[in-house]
Amino acid sequence: MTPSVLAALAAFALVTTVTPGPNNLMLLASGANFGFKRTLPHMFGIVAGLSALTLVVGGGLMKLFQTYPVLNVWLSIVSAAYLLWLAWKIGSAEPLKESNSSDKPMTLLQAAAFQWVNPKAWAMGLSAITLYAPNQSLVSAMMVASVFAVVSFPAISVWAWFGVVVRKWLTSHRRYRIFNVSMALLLVASLYPVLNL
Repeated sequence: MTPSVLAALAAFALVTTVTPGPNNLMLLASGANFGFKRTLPHMFGIVAGLSALTLVVGGGLMKLFQTYPVLNVWLSIVSAAYLLWLAWKIGSAEPLKESNSSDKPMTLLQAAAFQWVNPKAWAMGLSAITLYAPNQSLVSAMMVASVFAVVSFPAISVWAWFGVVVRKWLTSHRRYRIFNVSMALLLVASLYPVLNL
């Protein structure tokens, strides 16, 4: 991979990971609800899951989806159902002081596993492999996955940090409810542009 292609890949990874989508909206909500430090495992899980997904897609899974297009339909259905469930959980969450002790941010493993049903993660992985590793060799896929691992953490951290900033505004039950319902609606809206894998 030439330096110019690597720079283009890094720019692609930055733009796709910093723009709104399911991961970033959930990080915004998590930062507001739990703070930055407690959201770190969620962020590390996103990086690990997205990198693993991109590597597996480039290592051969993309060919399976090309051979059996019905898999795209099933992935869309499972992704939409899971995101709707997550939106419900976010929208119905109670303020921390009123919630029970079972309320906690996503763990590293949960966030990593979520990437496999995140339609934006699939769209990013498939696009990155198509554009920057067209030969779909394992080495090229490893390079793309590595760039995503390096670039995505600072990009998504902005969203968790912004959630912490918003937290200072969430001083009443009404504001908290408005925020969580808004995050849930935005999460549902984020399905629209990315479900066409």
